[in-house]
Amino acid sequence: MSGDSDCTRTSPSAGSPSDNELLPDPPKYVCSLSPDLVTKAREELQEKPEWRLRDVQALRDMVCKDYPSLGTCLDDAFLLRFLRARKFDYDRALQLLVNYHTCRRTWPEVFNNLKPSAIKPVLESGFVTVLPHRDPEGRHVVCIRPDRWTPSNYPITENIRAIYLTLEKLIQSEETQVNGIVILADYKGVSLSKASHFGPFVAKKVIGILQDGFPIRIKAVNIINEPRIFKGIFAIIKPFLKEKIANRFFLHGCDLNSLHQNIPPVILPEEYGGTAGKLDISAWNELLLASEEDFLRDFSQLVLPCDSSPHDMLVSGDADEKQCDDSLRGMKPQLYYCY
Repeated sequence: MSGDSDCTRTSPSAGSPSDNELLPDPPKYVCSLSPDLVTKAREELQEKPEWRLRDVQALRDMVCKDYPSLGTCLDDAFLLRFLRARKFDYDRALQLLVNYHTCRRTWPEVFNNLKPSAIKPVLESGFVTVLPHRDPEGRHVVCIRPDRWTPSNYPITENIRAIYLTLEKLIQSEETQVNGIVILADYKGVSLSKASHFGPFVAKKVIGILQDGFPIRIKAVNIINEPRIFKGIFAIIKPFLKEKIANRFFLHGCDLNSLHQNIPPVILPEEYGGTAGKLDISAWNELLLASEEDFLRDFSQLVLPCDSSPHDMLVSGDADEKQCDDSLRGMKPQLYYCY
């Protein structure tokens, strides 16, 4: 079975074509995984090649039945991302897909006009980039450097937009869907004033996306050069983290040898004691900016219904915002204490 049966390529929504209009046939899925990755996907993700398209069709049918106005892309390759991220558990994959759209609809500051050219200043600052070489497990390393952000230049949401687009680009690769990614966050020079921008409300939103609203497997988060203030930042983040994710955080301080136990020096730039030359952000920036048309095409398939208020979604809106505002009152004293 493939995506051209039962449902149209995009699930119906307000303003979408009528049932009588025929949309172009969706692209036929062709697996790009190597034999080794096929084996890995079978062992780690319960992905069976002989059942793959059957599983995709099952998820597609669930979307059409339970969320007919979701406005999602229904292509095989797109739905497969969510199945892999939830180890082919249909119910969990469906919830992830619904959460993915909920996050996009409930945070307009991040998701409106989301395209690479719109976050070019963030890319040029070097706040986020992807190292050119994968680690021994075949995982890309996303490097985040908060010290490159000047709050007076643009709000913190611009940084989040840049991270999100980076993840969207990475997850297009089936290899990344199977292997996951590693994050390297360098907190050198992060001050109290800069840390205060990352309050509970923003933290809850970001972690909600990364844990429950985006089809990517985060296998490790390596924190380097964290100042004392990071204790306060992590205290804000930790209540929102699931135990499995919290256990994947590694705090290295200034100990490069500790970092090298998790990420080998051969793929690290000189700035982190590696042998891969100076950190170069230009290649990733060029790749992301060159993908502008691809993003516009892909995001255009994610139709926003006029009455987008599905139940059972991740973000509960005003209630969560009020709860986070209450938490915010106690944040700054805690940060000052740690600082």
